Formats: sequence, structure tokens, C-alpha cells
Amino acid sequence: MSERNKKMIAPIIITVLIVLYYILYFGLLVSLMPGVIKVIFGIIPLIFAVLMIYVCVERIKEIKGGEEDDLSKY
Repeated sequence: MSERNKKMIAPIIITVLIVLYYILYFGLLVSLMPGVIKVIFGIIPLIFAVLMIYVCVERIKEIKGGEEDDLSKY
């Protein structure tokens, strides 16, 4: 396994864990709420999950592009 592939493992694992947390925790909370509130509060964790996946994809692009250390730019 190459060094770049090893650096991609952590962001992917963290993303999967956080998305599962959003789905399970907020899914349980939403299932206990009545009516229209379910829809409103159901959208929030979905937005968080999509943003987390987007950030992970961007991080993987950075790693593939050779920018493993973002702090070196500043």
C-alpha cells in the first residue's frame, strides 16, 4: 500500500463514523418528533452528512494532488 493510500484511510474512516452518527442519532430523534417537525429536523442531518462527504472528497483530492500538509501554505 502506498503512502498516499495510507493517508486517505483516516479521513474516510472518520467520515463514515460521523455520517453513521448523524444518521443513527438524528434518525432516532426525528422518529420521536411529531408531524412537520420531522421533515425540518430530518433535513439537517442529511445536510451535515452531505457536507461531511464533500469535505472528505476534497481532502482525498488534496492528498492525491500531493498537498498532504495544508498548514505549510500559511
